[in-house]
Amino acid sequence: MRPRRILLEPGQESVWDYPRPPRVEPTPKHLRVIFNGETIADTRRALRVLETSHPPVYYFPPQDVRMECLQPAARHSYCEFKGSARYYTVAVGAQRAENAAWYYPQPQAGYEALANYVAFYPARMDACYVDDQVVTPQPGEFYGGWITQEIIGPFKGGPDTWNW
Repeated sequence: MRPRRILLEPGQESVWDYPRPPRVEPTPKHLRVIFNGETIADTRRALRVLETSHPPVYYFPPQDVRMECLQPAARHSYCEFKGSARYYTVAVGAQRAENAAWYYPQPQAGYEALANYVAFYPARMDACYVDDQVVTPQPGEFYGGWITQEIIGPFKGGPDTWNW
């Protein structure tokens, strides 16, 4: 059963207006990721992926990520659109977040712009920001969407949403 659409206010986007297959687009918004009290990623040159029923997932250019804080992890996954993803464990000082970031080393056709850009699960970080707004993580353990006041659901990922 598809959820009821929420009416938008000016300046808002509904995830139900996002396309499937997903679209990749640049965003000039200021994005930051904080882990163990340190900024580990900071950019105004990110890409965002928009897909029906999902809040945006933001991908950071590796030059704007403190790559010394990322350790290759054994985990991998597959997206029918983007291809095979590899994961990183985020480590700052003694604190670690296993499989907390991912990237596509060789994305499929149409998603080449994402190559080696890094995405973070906001639920596994101390905080993530879009401009100066603290992000709410997308529900569930699988998806890595970033929810802000401008992004309106309902969102896939929580209980009873797998069949949307």
